[in-house]
Amino acid sequence: MNRTWLILAALFVGLGVGIASARLGFAELHAAIAVADNIGGLWLDGLRMTILPLVMALLITGIANAVESARGDRVALRAVLTFLVLLWLSTIIAAFLIPALLQLWPLPAEAAKALSASLSTSAKVVEAPAVGIADFLRSIVPSNPISAAANDQLLPLILFTALFAVALTHLPAAQRQPVTAFFGAVASALLVIIGWVLALAPIGVGALAFVVGSRAGTSAVGALAHYIVIVSSAGLAAWAMAYPVAVLAGKVKLFAFIEAVAPAQAVALSTQSSLASLPAMLEGCEELKVDEGVARVSLPIAVAIFRVTSPAMNLAVALYVAHWMGIELTAAAIAAGVAVAAITTIGSVSLPGQVSFLTSIAPICIAMGVPIEPLALLIAVEMIPDLVRTVGNVTMDVAATTAIAHAEQGPAELAPAKSTPENEVPDRR
Repeated sequence: MNRTWLILAALFVGLGVGIASARLGFAELHAAIAVADNIGGLWLDGLRMTILPLVMALLITGIANAVESARGDRVALRAVLTFLVLLWLSTIIAAFLIPALLQLWPLPAEAAKALSASLSTSAKVVEAPAVGIADFLRSIVPSNPISAAANDQLLPLILFTALFAVALTHLPAAQRQPVTAFFGAVASALLVIIGWVLALAPIGVGALAFVVGSRAGTSAVGALAHYIVIVSSAGLAAWAMAYPVAVLAGKVKLFAFIEAVAPAQAVALSTQSSLASLPAMLEGCEELKVDEGVARVSLPIAVAIFRVTSPAMNLAVALYVAHWMGIELTAAAIAAGVAVAAITTIGSVSLPGQVSFLTSIAPICIAMGVPIEPLALLIAVEMIPDLVRTVGNVTMDVAATTAIAHAEQGPAELAPAKSTPENEVPDRR
């Protein structure tokens, strides 16, 4: 949390100094912008270099762990399938909700133009080509995975990685475990590198914020507030899904669910961690009379692989950046973003949002043809949307567990009809 506040402070200090320098007519402003642009660009490249290998390593280990969990017993399999359906559903909802919100309440054109012009000179705006559904489907399967990686063709690369991970699960344990252990070690090492780079985040974010402030002025502050509201809306929509899931599929009373899940939400709000909320979630399920055996299988799996708000909010960020940059996205580009968001969430790390922000959202942006440079600024205000993410995830974890428990009970067996003993005369009064 100390680093979070430092990054947020660096953002506002950088914006403030940049705005003041431009208004006061600082003589060396152009030279200062060039230096700050290079510093921010180097920091962003330090994060960017980890994206492809980390996504592949996390996806392989995430899918392997999910399949292993599903193999455990019927409850685990039902849990994994339920979580996957809810992940895709929340992502598809966001794909329709966010463009509709941006159409109803767009970022002011002047502010969008100023912000686009203020970004690092390395930012590239590439219009997504208009392709038909047949061409889009044909492009999903990579003829050369290495070429797909070199050309930032993320969706084909992710499909290949996912198939490779599923194939691994069909190998004997003696062959499978060394491979998954290797990719687990790769992911851990890359997360250490990301930790080192994020230690320099106040410098990188402050430098980029100075550039944006000096070029875009006060419009940058309003745009960040607009961004927080729009992206949080996707998380709130996924969060709101939990209540009908609990009531309709879990067959629990609405107010009982609200009361039972409140302590877990409080822990999530204070820690920004689903893992830290696990004991409170187990207690909430106990209050709702959820079978203990189901809860103790479903909730740990949920904490490990199920973050219902993540794909929806990650996609929302990419859609917002496209709106910011004035990019008209095709249906095929949005569909690619939906697929990448839903699939990569399985391998995402259960850590505060700033740790995995760029590595979770950059693949979606790349698949959609959206620049990732704005993410370096948006990471600084991730603290607020991350609260929505965590509380929404915890709420849906409990709701999905009630649904899984109810499905495991099956239809109630009919009580046998009461028979009349042969030596007893029925009462005909």
